[in-house]
Amino acid sequence: MGAVRIAGRIAGRSVPQQLSGDALAAIAGRFRLPGAVRSVEPLGSGNVNATYLVTVEGEHGTVRFVLQRINGHVFRRPDLVMRNIQALGEHLAQRPERLAPGPDGSRWELPLVVPVHQGDDPWVEEEGACWRTLTFLENARSLDVIDDPATAREVGWGLGRFHHLIHDLPAERLADTLEGFHVTPTYLRAFHQVRAASRVPHTPQLQGALAFVAEREAICSVLEDARAAGRLRERPIHGDPKVNNVMLDAASGRAIGLVDLDTVKPGLIHYDIGDCLRSGCNRLGEETTDLAAVAFDLALCEAILEGYLAAAGSMLEPAELEHIYDAARLISFELGLRFLSDHLAGNVYFRAEDPEHNLRRALVQFQLTESIEAQESAIRSLVERLA
Repeated sequence: MGAVRIAGRIAGRSVPQQLSGDALAAIAGRFRLPGAVRSVEPLGSGNVNATYLVTVEGEHGTVRFVLQRINGHVFRRPDLVMRNIQALGEHLAQRPERLAPGPDGSRWELPLVVPVHQGDDPWVEEEGACWRTLTFLENARSLDVIDDPATAREVGWGLGRFHHLIHDLPAERLADTLEGFHVTPTYLRAFHQVRAASRVPHTPQLQGALAFVAEREAICSVLEDARAAGRLRERPIHGDPKVNNVMLDAASGRAIGLVDLDTVKPGLIHYDIGDCLRSGCNRLGEETTDLAAVAFDLALCEAILEGYLAAAGSMLEPAELEHIYDAARLISFELGLRFLSDHLAGNVYFRAEDPEHNLRRALVQFQLTESIEAQESAIRSLVERLA
C-alpha cells in the first residue's frame, strides 16, 4: 500500500454502527495507555477490521497505538486469536536478545498487545463488538508490489527472521484459529460443491478457468501428502505473509517486522513461503487486467529466497527445501481456486467491483501458476544453490 498500516483478521460478535470520535476515545481509554487520548483517526484501508490510529500524550511525549474493532465474520474465537498473539509476544520476551538492534543498528519489532485496565482478557467489548489495542510501528511502510531485487531480498529476509525467531515456540501452544486455511484439498472440495450449485453463466473465460483447475486437481494434496508422510512438520507460522504485511523502515528500506498477526497458528511454513513468493514475484499485482503480461519474476524469486534462506535456512530440513517450488506453485493455484469458487458462488466472500471481478482475479493467479510451472527447473536450482 505504500502506507503505514497494521491490519488484521479477527472476529467477534455483530459489527456495530460507526462510532463517534468521543466513543472511540472512550474505548481506547479502557486500555493501559501511557497518557490521555488526544485523538483517534482512521488508519489504513484494510478490508477486514475497522482500524484507528490513537495518539496519546504522556509524560514522555506523544505515543501512538492501533485500535481495532475485531471483525465478526472471519474468526469465531477472538479469544484464541488474541491468546496466540500473546503467546508470540511472551515467547520473544523470554529471549530479548533476539530483538536487539543488529550490528548496523537495524531494528526488529512486532505489534504487541496492550492490556486493559480491568479484567484478564486482552480486549474489551462494546455494543457487541470486540476491540483491541496494539503497539504501533513508527517510521515504517509497506508495499503492495515489489519492483526491485533489493526490496525483494528484504521482504524475504523479514519472513525468514520471523520464522527463525519463533521456530522454537512449541506449535501446540498455538490454537488453530482458521481450521482448513491453506489446506488446498479442502478448497478443492468446496469448489466442486459450489460449482455443482452455481447458476453463473459459462463464458469462454470461465470455461478456460474450469479447464485449468481440472488439469491440476492432482497437485492439490502435494503438501498435505508430505505432511502425512512425515516429510513436513507443523511449525508456528504467520499464516498471511503477503508482501504488504512485511514492514520496511521508511528511511533505510530494511525489513523491521511483520504485522497482521491474527493468522498466526500452527501450520506448514510452506504456506508462508508460497504466499510470499506468490505475492512478491508478480510485478503487476493481484488486480492487474493485463493478463498476458502476468509472469513469475525469477529475479525477484531469487532475491526473496536469498533473503529468506540467509535468515532461516539453518532451521530448514532437506525435505522442506525440496518443497519450496511446490509451495509457490500450489499457493498461487489455491488463491486462484478460491477466487474462482467465489465467482461461481456470486461473489459472497471477496469484495468485488463487478460480477466478473473474482473471475479476473482467478485468471491472474492461474497465469502466475502457469509461469511458475514453466520455470520449475530454474526455481529448484535456485533453492539448491542458495541453500
